[in-house]
Amino acid sequence: MKILVVDDEQDVKTLFLQRFRKEIKKEELEFMFAFSGEEALEKLKSITQEAVLILSDINMPGMSGLQLLEIIKKDYIAPPPVVMMVTAYGDEENYNTAKRLGADDFLTKPVDFKLLKDKLIQNI
Repeated sequence: MKILVVDDEQDVKTLFLQRFRKEIKKEELEFMFAFSGEEALEKLKSITQEAVLILSDINMPGMSGLQLLEIIKKDYIAPPPVVMMVTAYGDEENYNTAKRLGADDFLTKPVDFKLLKDKLIQNI
């Protein structure tokens, strides 16, 4: 499974690569990283027609994760990506907006990697 992680914090890449090193080594998961909503859209253009799961932070400078979600759900329909939103703020407004825009799941920071692994296995 190809996973695109979108977060403006650069250290997220190291964290994910460490936490999923076994799955990466077994080639069960393949990670790509984008550090803005705009960069995420560029990466999605380069992997057209591939199934992908997207983990996107909500609060980012420039294009927010919610704006990115709206574009993804409108423009990327074949195959439709699974989109999980991640935020440090587990507030009801962000949750409701994300669900209304088509988010498939919602996680809060700090990410519980055991829970995330369970959710990823469900989507493989």
